[in-house]
Amino acid sequence: MVKTKPHIYVVDDNESVREALCRLLKSAGFEVETFNSAQSFLDSVPRDTQGILILDIRMPDMDGFELQKILNERHSPLHIIFITAHADISDRDHAFAHGADGFLIKPFNEQSLLDLISSITAKED
Repeated sequence: MVKTKPHIYVVDDNESVREALCRLLKSAGFEVETFNSAQSFLDSVPRDTQGILILDIRMPDMDGFELQKILNERHSPLHIIFITAHADISDRDHAFAHGADGFLIKPFNEQSLLDLISSITAKED
């Protein structure tokens, strides 16, 4: 049986980051949807959606940790990979303590993101 690749959602307020990640992930064969805010993601994606969420931490209005909290309260099956340009150890620790599957600091190596996605999908096989 052939396993399909997970759908990937990218939430980042920086348009160039969204576009670059979309190009990278589509070139790797993933279906990708991008959102410029946590609220637009919540407004557009059903609660029981499965896949992988690539999520920026620092965004206006609702940050990535607030979105993670909402998704946890909803028992969302989404896997979360945080990306940030302003990380410190406490951010990383917070992300993992609340169930994140990955944490990358911008700018990151494209292959490290693809490897992280592969490790998440391998756990589901």
